[in-house]
Amino acid sequence: MTAKQFNGFIRFLLDNLKSARDEKDPDIKEKKYQKIIDNLEEVIGD
Repeated sequence: MTAKQFNGFIRFLLDNLKSARDEKDPDIKEKKYQKIIDNLEEVIGD
């Protein structure tokens, strides 16, 4: 992964974390955080 690709990945991750943080509905918030966790686990191969 190039530095530019890595920066794009981090930007994407940050946007998703902010979206989850700002979500008012607790069920939707949990789903957003779980999706972030699932995507990170997929990236690292867990």
